Amino acid sequence: MKMKFEEKYVSNGNLIEKSQQHLAEKHHTNEKQIANGEAKAYVKQEANGKLDIPRKCLNTYTWQEIKRHNEKTDKWLVINRKVYNVTRWADKHPGGQQVLNHYAGEDATDAFRAMHLNLDVVQVYLKPLLIGELAPSEPSQERNKNSELVEDFQELRRSLEAMNMFKANVGYFLLHLAQILILEALAWLTLWHFGSSWTVTIFISFLLTISQAQSAFLQHDSGHLSIFKKSKWNHLMQKFVLGHLKGLSANWWNYRHFQHHVKTNIYPKDPDIDVGPLFLIGDSQPVKYGKKKIKYINYEKQHLYFYLVGLPFLMPVYFNLQSMQVMYLRKYWADIAWVSSFYIRYFITFGPFYGIFGTMLLIYLVKFLESPWIAYVTQMSHIPMKMSEEENRDWLSTQVLATCNIEQSFFNDWFTGHLNFQIEHHLFPTMPRHNYHKVAPLVRSLCEKHGLQYVNKPILKAFGDIPRALKKSAALWMDAYYKT
Repeated sequence: MKMKFEEKYVSNGNLIEKSQQHLAEKHHTNEKQIANGEAKAYVKQEANGKLDIPRKCLNTYTWQEIKRHNEKTDKWLVINRKVYNVTRWADKHPGGQQVLNHYAGEDATDAFRAMHLNLDVVQVYLKPLLIGELAPSEPSQERNKNSELVEDFQELRRSLEAMNMFKANVGYFLLHLAQILILEALAWLTLWHFGSSWTVTIFISFLLTISQAQSAFLQHDSGHLSIFKKSKWNHLMQKFVLGHLKGLSANWWNYRHFQHHVKTNIYPKDPDIDVGPLFLIGDSQPVKYGKKKIKYINYEKQHLYFYLVGLPFLMPVYFNLQSMQVMYLRKYWADIAWVSSFYIRYFITFGPFYGIFGTMLLIYLVKFLESPWIAYVTQMSHIPMKMSEEENRDWLSTQVLATCNIEQSFFNDWFTGHLNFQIEHHLFPTMPRHNYHKVAPLVRSLCEKHGLQYVNKPILKAFGDIPRALKKSAALWMDAYYKT
């Protein structure tokens, strides 16, 4: 028998007790019930943020009308029952226009709340875009969505906000930054003291690889979280970590990563799964290639050349070349300056010992060693999971079906930077990662209530599931290629 998600995991202590208290509240003062014979919709002004947009004489629209505005040149979306025309704003959107394109003609309430840190700032930009609201007879979400599931998820988010689960511990992240800088300094001191022998080179490469991996966690945090109270410091932190410490474009990463978050494992909207023609992943993409008799590479062996190509060259080749291409073509001058400072720092620090060519080899070696880690940590929670074309699911279902967690342990937490809690990370991207383990039991219980599978697996099994998923996709391609 299924238990209510707010009643489960009572042994988890104060967090669960507080959650029960908040989940029991119905927020009567700011909600009104709408019935249309088919569904009940609850209009809550605070449900997904304080959007105090003054009411005026607004046009009303049905979902059927809104869904027609789903083109790049004609984009409407719905947030908290309000209808916005974002067509002209899309090019100015800090998260990139593609994110808005992906939600055109849909309800974007939960995605909007998940991805925005400061709702007061966002409200300034929303007001001029407001063109109307949903007709009173319309449900708050599209009719294909489970309104009870959506409401339960929004109730959970309100509870977590009330418990300060989205408040970052500044000291935690500053210590993380200190760890990175100490590793960088230790590598240089080791080289200065012991010289540039092969043994020393291997050792400092190991130190720099750990530093690069830890920098990836910190830049991920600075891209998602409000670590500091002033947004300019968060922006500067991300530019410093991603540009100066890692040598990658912050704008390139943001636009790519935000698309991954809002449409996870949805082809072709998620750039992380649009990796053809090198790899064919999921169930639909291999069949399409097979039916069209496309064979750029012998896809029957893709689970094998994943180890020869995917693991070692993701960082030093694919990510670096793509970052440089985007910076150059889109003229991101600030990013170019930050990335240039990364290479200048390496040449100043290691050039006297290795020379220009040797320093370039050192940079490539470090990125080469970091690449398998990046590939495993980022892909083990997604490639084996459900991939599909757009199905317009609710936020909770979209993220839970496309992600999985890795079992918690001291090593797993350190190795993945707490991104072993990928489900919680995708549901709440702006939540500090040091709080994921606290909210995981509540998310699991909510999934059980609504019959969603909450996948939590051992780390070695997760590693092995990547080539197994690639092999399965290859078999689908072979059937379509040779038998149709």
